[in-house]
Amino acid sequence: MRIVLSVFIALVFSTTVFSQTPLIYNSGDIYLQIKKLNVLGSVLYVAAHPDDENTRLIAWLSKERLYRTGYLSLTRGDGGQNLIGDEQGIDLGLIRTHELLAARRIDGGEQFFTRAYDFGFSKTTEEAFKIWDKEKILSDVVWVIRKFQPDVIVTRFPGDARAGHGHHSGSSVLAREAFKAAADPSRFPEQLQFGVKPWQAKRIFWNTFNFGNTNTTAEDQLKIDVGGYNPILGKSYGELAAESRSQHKSQGFGVPASRGEAIEYFTLLEGSSAKSDIMDDVISSWSRIEGGARISAKIDSVLSTYSLINPSLSVKPLTELYAMIEALPEGSWRTKKLAEVQALIEQCSGLWLEASANSEYAVQGDSVRFTFQMNNRLGANAKLVKVNWDGADTSLNAVLVKNKNIQFIKPVFVPATKGISQPYWMVQKMGEGSFNVDVQQLIGLPQNPASLSVAFDLIIEGLPLRIVKPVQYKYTDPVRGELYQPLVVVPPVAVTTDPSIVIFRSNEESKYDVSLKLTANRNLDRYNAKITERLGTESQTKNDSAFTLARGLSKDYSFSISNKLMKGKSQEYVQAFTSLKKDTSEINPFLSVTSIKYDHIPHIHYFYQDAIKVLNMDLKTYGKKVGYIEGAGDKVPIALTQMGYEVTILKEKDINKTNLKQFDAIMTGVRAYNVNDFMPEKYESLMNYVKEGGNLIVQYNTNNFISNVKSKIGPFPFAISRSRVTDEKAAVNFLLPDHQVLQFPNKITAADFEGWVQERSIYNAEQTSPEYEMPLSMSDPGPEEKPQPGSLIIASYGKGKFVYTGLVFFRELPAGVSGAYRLLANIIALNKKKPF
Repeated sequence: MRIVLSVFIALVFSTTVFSQTPLIYNSGDIYLQIKKLNVLGSVLYVAAHPDDENTRLIAWLSKERLYRTGYLSLTRGDGGQNLIGDEQGIDLGLIRTHELLAARRIDGGEQFFTRAYDFGFSKTTEEAFKIWDKEKILSDVVWVIRKFQPDVIVTRFPGDARAGHGHHSGSSVLAREAFKAAADPSRFPEQLQFGVKPWQAKRIFWNTFNFGNTNTTAEDQLKIDVGGYNPILGKSYGELAAESRSQHKSQGFGVPASRGEAIEYFTLLEGSSAKSDIMDDVISSWSRIEGGARISAKIDSVLSTYSLINPSLSVKPLTELYAMIEALPEGSWRTKKLAEVQALIEQCSGLWLEASANSEYAVQGDSVRFTFQMNNRLGANAKLVKVNWDGADTSLNAVLVKNKNIQFIKPVFVPATKGISQPYWMVQKMGEGSFNVDVQQLIGLPQNPASLSVAFDLIIEGLPLRIVKPVQYKYTDPVRGELYQPLVVVPPVAVTTDPSIVIFRSNEESKYDVSLKLTANRNLDRYNAKITERLGTESQTKNDSAFTLARGLSKDYSFSISNKLMKGKSQEYVQAFTSLKKDTSEINPFLSVTSIKYDHIPHIHYFYQDAIKVLNMDLKTYGKKVGYIEGAGDKVPIALTQMGYEVTILKEKDINKTNLKQFDAIMTGVRAYNVNDFMPEKYESLMNYVKEGGNLIVQYNTNNFISNVKSKIGPFPFAISRSRVTDEKAAVNFLLPDHQVLQFPNKITAADFEGWVQERSIYNAEQTSPEYEMPLSMSDPGPEEKPQPGSLIIASYGKGKFVYTGLVFFRELPAGVSGAYRLLANIIALNKKKPF
């Protein structure tokens, strides 16, 4: 039982599993946690994406009212744009997952997810439910409610068009349906075998809002002031909320701190009415538990004698409180409060219990060195009985002397059967709009439990406790100091391919050299290796009878592929298959590891089978040299290189008249005008480049409350809208079918818009000056949708061309969409005369 409680502590108190450094509690934090022991109320906030949550309300509920507060985000934000790098899709979802966890560390909430995948902007609830599989995601919301057991549920959005996004409205509809379904034992009865019971929340509210031009608040709604100041924390809830929301760095959501009154509005959706507070008639004291009155009195006693100067004086009464709660009948609040008391015993005693590794990777079939460190910093009456890890233990039976370090080092063998540290929602192949997870107990969790953990068995003031800590990689950065990262279990060999995409011209037979790289994660000596690449049904194998590789080193094997092997197919993959044999042991590596590293979140790692996408298409290009001004991050330069262009990344100092004239085209990355402060002063240089015969191609920029364009962009006026076409299959109309951009050097047809992913265009141009030509229009399905001609606008200026496009080349090119390559080649060729 106590092992289970310790795992719960890791989730509730957001320990080092979720961050580079351990979460440190000062005396004020501990005091608030003791106060929270007397509160048995809970609120679950529900919305669609990372950043949708009301961080001020969550902070107020958690830190002021001291309720157990959770945020359920239906998705991990996989479909959004990225302001800090070039990650998209699943990679971006992993980043935003950890940004949410960082936010919860600040505002005190807990984080949950469903299996829904953020497939991009959706204009209707119906589209969201069709792609997600409504019943599947509803079951996840019900599961989280049954586990969390909220007294009150709050949604961020309404279930209609005022939500502004099909995912937003969908989250409200699902929350409302789950409010009833969670209490119905006939709904999703298979969940009941995993320890949950039907649960009926008291009520569900919509937390109304005033965003932009949409004001859904009204004075007759229930109102609460959540703008108070917490003197123990030294911050207002507006200040806490700003810190929390500013963790969403990939979305550029840094916000200023607010102080003073802040009114939140609520409309009842279902359940019993409430007149003055969202928790009206909810019993949130120990009186809701039989025999709880004496527990409450004991907590009051602990509070009244608590010493900010010496919290260890509360250890003994807290152990007594633990025993009292443990004697209560089984129940969810008993479990939660035991976990909270155990965490407080650890915090008040000043115990430092740590297990760290000397490497970020624990390799299957190899050893990793663990360093165990213990210190009883305040001198609590504590004895360390045993340290346990992964099937082994060390008996110590040592009294922990005040502020004396106990440290020892052990090599720990990682069995070859130990599972790799793959995010649980990525273990199985995902469906069209959702992840597939078979293990019911994992659904809802923000991330995996720690790959390797250590249990410290102690006796504190006569009370036996087991405290479980994740093993982390600890190191010292010369600039940032001591840091912690997750310990990742990896296979002995990683296999990667290069490049990511190969483009063949279908009208000419040609060859291309590709590389398969084997990287050793542990020492490998004299293995018999077979390295195979397969393109379609054709394969080539190279033998290495004395394969030897030291840990951390790599070996490349080159193979020549030809479009002749594609046998007329337009797309194929080069896949790698390897086999390493030695005596009776055999390793069959095929996985590569992706690492995502930013300073504001822990390092992220996941595994996949790397492959090279091979395109065999009718592609003609005109022009050779392209200058690229990077923006918020995309992989377009890689695609341009594969198309045969010489790509030069242009920095601020490179954007001058002399340097620019060498390029056939200049292209700006996504959001380049949003993130580069130097763009306004480069306007004249870029316009002069166009005037003298150049071709400036500007990919989408945003113009909203998050990120505004401060510079003029084109030679003639136009505005950047928030309009988009989200249906990747939307029909494309050729308004100017004879326009050069649709004719040269590639004849563009409707077929070139087949196979697009996620969307057609975003942040299209509007209010365009007459000088701009608009060869395309498109619209989402539905009678209310109007054709949008601003996805591609072109103007002649002097001898050259200017282009602004909301077409999502940054998504289509890495996805290997042939038509996107052909159309982009035509855009690059706009300032060249047709050879006929």
